[in-house]
Amino acid sequence: MDIILAQSLLEPNVGLIFYKVLVFALLLFVLGKFAWKPIVSALSEREETIDTSIRKAEHALEEARKTGEKNEEARRAAEENARRVMQDARAAAERVRTDELEKTRARIRQMQEQAQAEIEREKQRALDELRDEVAGLAIHTAEQILEETLDSPRQRKLVDRFIEQLPKN
Repeated sequence: MDIILAQSLLEPNVGLIFYKVLVFALLLFVLGKFAWKPIVSALSEREETIDTSIRKAEHALEEARKTGEKNEEARRAAEENARRVMQDARAAAERVRTDELEKTRARIRQMQEQAQAEIEREKQRALDELRDEVAGLAIHTAEQILEETLDSPRQRKLVDRFIEQLPKN
């Protein structure tokens, strides 16, 4: 019996094959009529959605790359601007320092010249006072010596000659 059963399993049954093919064809027809279009439509929509998402992602990636390049360019420009500002500031500071140094030197020269002029004026005033003092002493001494022998105009002449003989410095 086991052998008969095993042989019947191995032999094709035409009726069973016919029904299986018929049910399969009917299933394909029903699926094709009612389910195939919605499934294909859903798959197409999904494919379009994925394609759109990929395009958007590529576009966003491209925009991000462009923005990154712009940011890098702006950063470089800002660095260059900052470098230029620093150079200008250093140059301006150097100019101010040089100007102030020159002004200070000019003030020092002016003060030295004023001091020298003041010294010369004081020296001249002291020499004038000394001449006057010496002239007064000479007149007084000459008066005492020549009081009786010379009159006033002769005394004056003698004193003037004496003053002229004094050194000028």
